[in-house]
Amino acid sequence: MATFSRRETLLGGAGVLGALAGNALARSQSPISSGTHSPIPFGAAVRPALLGSDADYTRAILTYCNQIVAEGGFLFVDLHPQRKEFRFDEADRVSAFALANGLGLRGHTLVWYGVMPPWTEEISSAAEAERELERHIETVVSRYGSSIRSWNVVNEALRDDAKRGSDLRPLIWQRRLGADYIAIALRAARATDPSAELVLNEYDIEFVGDRFRGKRAAFCELVHTLLDQGVPLDAIGLQGHLKGDLDIDKEGLGAFVSEMRKAGLKILVTELDVVDNQLPADLRMRDVEVALRAKDFLAAIAAEAPLSALLAWGISDRFTWVPMYFKRSDGLPNRPLPLDAEYKPKPLMQIVDRVRYGV
Repeated sequence: MATFSRRETLLGGAGVLGALAGNALARSQSPISSGTHSPIPFGAAVRPALLGSDADYTRAILTYCNQIVAEGGFLFVDLHPQRKEFRFDEADRVSAFALANGLGLRGHTLVWYGVMPPWTEEISSAAEAERELERHIETVVSRYGSSIRSWNVVNEALRDDAKRGSDLRPLIWQRRLGADYIAIALRAARATDPSAELVLNEYDIEFVGDRFRGKRAAFCELVHTLLDQGVPLDAIGLQGHLKGDLDIDKEGLGAFVSEMRKAGLKILVTELDVVDNQLPADLRMRDVEVALRAKDFLAAIAAEAPLSALLAWGISDRFTWVPMYFKRSDGLPNRPLPLDAEYKPKPLMQIVDRVRYGV
């Protein structure tokens, strides 16, 4: 049976990075500081079926996390598979687990282009689309209002090649309502739960390169357009699915975060992991490179604004989405998360602790 100890991730001279990486972290120039003496809430995406049924997995979540988000179970297709049918089994399981164990719970997600149920393609008019979108949001947000205080209201709204805030992914709401669907969703969430934190969640804005620079600019424009229209929005979620072979644009990311803070928005990292399929086979070297990439990302954010929350997209390499799309050509397992497949902390876990505690 796996065992866990927070001592394994404490930040002394015998810490994990000191043992594995020597002076490797000296390559990063920016010190990490959270800007606060209170620990930043840390959590992970969880798989509902494993909670309580897999003892090691459950113990890891309870040992390392003080908040969670469901990897599945809260998606539109999970909750609303038929027009007149809602199913809450998986979502209720996650909510009950969080409540029973004193964990915060984030909602993911009310609007996303992925895996929509077939019945939504039958929506034929703007009025019908607005009605169905609002009904879904009102039903879900009201059910979990006592347990979920922060929602990813709209997830991944922008196209990968976006350069303007109007460069939105096609989905049924966008096709029937245009760009207004985002404002409709945010207003419906606010009306249903006035005290919940409303978040726009996005990915691929942190790297060096023209495509990522363009997407950053598009995200910034989209946010300002919404705020100028008086649309309720409280925070920006930066997913943080980092690529091990892509450098972080520290200056560009820092400028974006600064702009969002000036607009009065909080910053969350919502889905942190490091895709390592292009990194070295040597496990020690690879784990260090993963930690360094996360350090660069988090340092660029922390230099401009305090993080409101930090969540990884999973807690252990045993359960990760990465090999579904980024399997290594050498056949070795991916190692994108804070704990390895045996639930032992890796250098990435120490970086998380450094950020959380501002050291």
